[in-house]
Amino acid sequence: MDTLALFGISVAFSFAAWGVVTARYLWPKLRILPQRDALRSLLTLHAFRFVGLAFLVPGVVGPDLPAAFARPAAYGDLGAAILGLLALAVLATSWGLAVVWLFNLWGAVDLLYGFSHGLFGVGLSPGSLGAGFFLITVIVPLLLITHGLTFRLLLERPLSQTRRG
Repeated sequence: MDTLALFGISVAFSFAAWGVVTARYLWPKLRILPQRDALRSLLTLHAFRFVGLAFLVPGVVGPDLPAAFARPAAYGDLGAAILGLLALAVLATSWGLAVVWLFNLWGAVDLLYGFSHGLFGVGLSPGSLGAGFFLITVIVPLLLITHGLTFRLLLERPLSQTRRG
């Protein structure tokens, strides 16, 4: 079977599996928490986005991984990790939600750009990812789903605000 097809199947199954985990276990717990507590849980997961720096490590990725993919993916993830940690640090402040918005927009666009740029921009060969294959096929779908949950939490008004007006 073609490696690009195997890559696509892996990504699709990962979205399906993480979708089930999200629907059964994550969202039922997050939706009953106060908004900032739920956001704190999701931000903590994204603090590990520094792992994307692995795209710059020879031996972790193949020697033919295009730098035009590796550099933006690695540094975009590092930026998301920094913004996620900053958002965690200031979440309780008056401007905490603004930083969460910044993190979530940056992080979601970074992942979507990486997918589209990798497949359509540089014609990424899945085999060139080396062990990084598992970052994209296992971790990225979870991160994209949790970005969606974060957008949902940000767009829903906290219960106390809904009652007031």
